[in-house]
Amino acid sequence: MRPDSKRGMARDIALQLPFMLWLVVLWMLLWHQFTVLALITGLLVAIFVTRVFRLPTVELVGRVNVWYVLVFVVQFLGAVVAGAVSVTIQVFDFRRLPGSAIIEVPLRYADDIVMTHVAVTSSLIPGSLVAESDRDRRILYLHVIGVHDRAQMDAFRQGVLGWERRIVRAVGTPEQYRALKADEARGAVGSHGGRGDGGAR
Repeated sequence: MRPDSKRGMARDIALQLPFMLWLVVLWMLLWHQFTVLALITGLLVAIFVTRVFRLPTVELVGRVNVWYVLVFVVQFLGAVVAGAVSVTIQVFDFRRLPGSAIIEVPLRYADDIVMTHVAVTSSLIPGSLVAESDRDRRILYLHVIGVHDRAQMDAFRQGVLGWERRIVRAVGTPEQYRALKADEARGAVGSHGGRGDGGAR
């Protein structure tokens, strides 16, 4: 094998490694198991997916703000708990059926990576699930339970946009972060996402 080919393969593996690790984490979250067996099977699935269903390599920008990552993790865990409580209350509220809707959320700053992060975050919070995504127009369509009127739909939409802003602050590209800061300076966006941050309402 030529040296250039070896370097290209090593570079491809290095770029794919973070995505493989993320797939392993998603696999363990999916099965709610953090065991050695779940780790091994998740690794096998990640290797199978990245080798058989190969996609064009996406280069990471290398920008990670540790503080905003920690803020995101804390707020995400809080949203998961709040969403679980909200869904439980709706299940046992026999006075009325929980409303549901498909809500269109046009993202403002997302590229492929940020859009994926927003979709995964929204789907992991109980009460909402990504039903479809429009990559070209950067739009997510989410199935949401617990909404009964347009005001609640708008609140949920703002909540998803709030997650997009948090992700951009944590791992977005410098261009995305500058665009977000410019919008905040103009007052075009709020610093918090609103009621939709917890998933279902």
